[in-house]
Amino acid sequence: MASDIKNRYSDKDLEEFRVLIQEKIEKAEHDLELIKSAYMNDHNNGTDDTSPTFKAFEEGSETMSKEANSALAIRQEKFIRDLKNAIIRIENKSYGVCRVTGKLINKERLKLVPHATLSIEAKNMQK
Repeated sequence: MASDIKNRYSDKDLEEFRVLIQEKIEKAEHDLELIKSAYMNDHNNGTDDTSPTFKAFEEGSETMSKEANSALAIRQEKFIRDLKNAIIRIENKSYGVCRVTGKLINKERLKLVPHATLSIEAKNMQK
């Protein structure tokens, strides 16, 4: 079929993906702000006047939650960076093209993972 041979998505398709990705960036940045504000508010849980034993447990869980929060923030920042890179690929019309096979990445995959740079075929080759 001739339509399978095209090596890039149409401008109309790219615009649809741009809108989808822009929405995801806005939501991801909002989520990142929530993560960061939760991290900032973790510093004082109001347990300063409680017994020393309980305070030790509290500090242990506070450290855990700070580490978890930090890991979450880092993952979220990477996700935002990946989405912004996808916008750049849309602008230079290379979006949706597998970086290994050079074939178009399936539209359904891009809707689920809009920052994907590998087709399922290429991803399976990596295993």
